[in-house]
Amino acid sequence: MSAAKLVYKANQIATFFQSQSPDEAASGVATHINKFWDPRMRRQLAEILRQEDSGLKPLVVEAAKDIHFPENAA
Repeated sequence: MSAAKLVYKANQIATFFQSQSPDEAASGVATHINKFWDPRMRRQLAEILRQEDSGLKPLVVEAAKDIHFPENAA
């Protein structure tokens, strides 16, 4: 999947959860990504998060601490 498409999808998830309290929203984003994204997508997201201008919404960046990235994505 292209990086742009992955960023778009992650930002859509963040938009859905942004109406919740900040803690619940970040947890919701992380839970959704952990549950529905395969390891390749999570690995690619880890790479995107390392970029200075990733295009990801702050809520996705906040949720990253609770996302289960594959071992070799660190």
